[in-house]
Amino acid sequence: MMNNRTDNQDGRSCPPRRWQVLKRQLRNLAPTDFARALRDGKDCILIDVRTPEEYRNAHLPGAINISYLSPILWEQLEQLDDKIRYFVYCRTERRSMRVCMLMQNGGFKQVYNLDGGLIAWEEVFGQLGS
Repeated sequence: MMNNRTDNQDGRSCPPRRWQVLKRQLRNLAPTDFARALRDGKDCILIDVRTPEEYRNAHLPGAINISYLSPILWEQLEQLDDKIRYFVYCRTERRSMRVCMLMQNGGFKQVYNLDGGLIAWEEVFGQLGS
């Protein structure tokens, strides 16, 4: 049984934050594992779920932009093949976690979230160019 509690500073248990519970239900890959999976992967798509402006400023090579804030987000996701692998990221992983969960609930079987988002990626690999 999964422990849904975390310890606070004084050692007492407290309920986990919602995003922590959500994250446990996803396939989260650290930046090095995410990069390796992309490099080794066939039949996969890299999705940047940030806004078009954020995407234009800088993004991972080969990424397509499907904004989490788009009013037609689900319609765009429905057009994708649910049988291939998807690697999803945003700046901090909050938006990408939500999109990964939406995709999983929508029948996509192989969806991977960049753990820590682009902030974590840049800590490992350095600043992104556009």
